[in-house]
Amino acid sequence: MNITLYSNKNDAYLKSDNVIDYDKEVIMKLADTLSQKANDELEFIKSTYEFVRDHISHSADIGEDVITCTASEVLKAGHGICFAKSHLLAALLRYKSIPAGFCYQKLILDDETAPVLIYHGLNGVYIKDYKKWIRLDARGNKAGVNAQFSIETEQLAFAVRPEKGEADSFIVYPDPDKNVLKTLRESKTRTNLWDNLPTELDYNK
Repeated sequence: MNITLYSNKNDAYLKSDNVIDYDKEVIMKLADTLSQKANDELEFIKSTYEFVRDHISHSADIGEDVITCTASEVLKAGHGICFAKSHLLAALLRYKSIPAGFCYQKLILDDETAPVLIYHGLNGVYIKDYKKWIRLDARGNKAGVNAQFSIETEQLAFAVRPEKGEADSFIVYPDPDKNVLKTLRESKTRTNLWDNLPTELDYNK
């Protein structure tokens, strides 16, 4: 596995904007609380990842139809789909000056009920102690999904199955994909969003 960066500018993976809005008090307060409980940066990264994975629900898992997108929206609502949860994790880490970005996999939505290829979002995070980037998937665990924090052996939510047309990417992008954001913003409900999940990335143009 060879993780690569889309941008060679470190600041690109630390910036705040209207989606990764870590200038909001709710983001800063949570990041400060998690940081105060951690003994070092690595422990902070792990506990922050596990907070987003375990304490922020995946919207589909709880039958929530409201769409969240920005980091602060996700935290206030307490739920989001994979893309939205990745926005929150990036914001919490970036606020504490930890480089974080966005990764994407192309997966079948559901083998039985929706055998269509769509994109799934996760994060790339820089681990200073090991001088390496790793991928973390904060989608949220459930039966058949067991993503974990790991430095050496990656354990994501989903294993890619090339024989079914699924595809992995090891590029860490500094910004959420424009097609992903467009879909989140234009869909009025998650039910509507599920019919319009991104099948292509703007980054791949």
